[in-house]
Formats: sequence, C-alpha cells, structure tokens
Amino acid sequence: MAGLRDREDAFGWEVWEHLHGRSEPEIIERDDGFISLSGGPDAYFWPLRRWPAVERRALRFVHGRVLDVGCGPGRLCLELQRRGHEVVGVDISPKAVETARLRGVADARVCAAVEVSARRLGRYDTIALFGNNFGLLADPRRGRWLLRRFASMTRTGGRIVATSRDPYATDVPEHLAYHQRNRARGRMPGQLRIRVRHGMRASPWFDYLTVSATELGCLLVGTPWRDDRLIVDDGSAFYAMVLECR
Repeated sequence: MAGLRDREDAFGWEVWEHLHGRSEPEIIERDDGFISLSGGPDAYFWPLRRWPAVERRALRFVHGRVLDVGCGPGRLCLELQRRGHEVVGVDISPKAVETARLRGVADARVCAAVEVSARRLGRYDTIALFGNNFGLLADPRRGRWLLRRFASMTRTGGRIVATSRDPYATDVPEHLAYHQRNRARGRMPGQLRIRVRHGMRASPWFDYLTVSATELGCLLVGTPWRDDRLIVDDGSAFYAMVLECR
C-alpha cells in the first residue's frame, strides 16, 4: 500500500524528529491562507494522564481487536497494547509508522484511511479514530462511504470510538468567515481543506471534517451506524462518540 512520498511526509518527519529530540511547532495551513501553530508534536506522545478527559473516558468503550485509523506515532496503540488488546495501527505517513514501530507498536502499517478493508487488514471489534481523527472522513459523501466500509470490517457488536470537535464553538472571525465561505460553496461549515508543513516538506492538501453532534446524526443516515452515546467535557468543543453497528 503506497503512502506519502518523502517530500510530502511533513507530519511523519515532525514526529520522527520529535522522538529523536528535535522538536518544532506543528504548522497547519488552511486553504484560505489561515496558518495555525499547535503546541508542537508533543501531544502525539502524551502518556495517558495527559490525554483529554473525553479520550480517557472513551477508552472504556474500546473492546476486543482494534483498528487504530490514523495511528501517528502510536499513542493509542501503545496504551491499548498495555491493556492487553490486539491492535493494528494504520497511517498514510511512512515516517509516522516507522516512529510508531520504534516506540514499540507491534503492528503498524502504511495505509490510508480510504484503503482499509477486511481483505487487507482483517476484521475488528472496535475501530478507533482518536486525536480528532473522525476528521479523516473528509466530507459527507466520502464519510458515508467510509462508514459503510468500516461496517464491513467489524464483527457482530462492532463499534466505532472516535473524537471530533464542534466547529461552531468559536468566535474567531477568521473561522466564522470560513464557515460562511464553505456554505457558499456547498460544503459543510466545518469541512476544512488543510495541509501540514514541516521544514521544506508539505503534505498534499486534504479535506478534514469537523462536525457538531447534530450534524453527526445527519451524517449517519444511510449508514449501518447509530449514535450510541456522546462523551463531552463542559466548556470544551472536543468530544468523543461511540457508534454501534446495527
């Protein structure tokens, strides 16, 4: 399965260099010109005690064999291994997968979200998209297609445990203007078009979907999934969801 080319693998090199003691801020560029700096790649390596509260609470709903989609350098995989789960981590970034393996992830593979299938990867009890990785659904059309693909990969009683961010929990003028721009283009307000930059590397532009709880319910229509519960933290736009396969 092909991953990003080296000059595109900005995220992978960011986390690989952090593992080797060279850390720089994470640069996210949006297609309207907005640029943000995160706190750096450190969050992708946090021990459990530093995870957001909703992710720590969501862990109790992860069961059985687990597919970690967008595993990065292996934060979730390592915690699930510690808890005795069989877990497979996949990521489009070859360097992130290399980093995950170096950190002790037993089974990390280069694979984009849209490439996952039971034929290639087997079947699972839980599909996990932590770290806001529900965004990998990209847009409503691809999102529903991917949700149906996930359903074909889960066993009876299968579930998705994922996190997202309510895009409307902001008063930043640039974000509000972006919502309006999206509406004018027929896109969901929280549908981001972004890329990651690191040094001379830049990832390809990609869509990344953030949804409110109400929008989540609409997105599930026509898929085998139902919204079983939401896990929220008062005052935070970040939340977790537990989806059950019907």
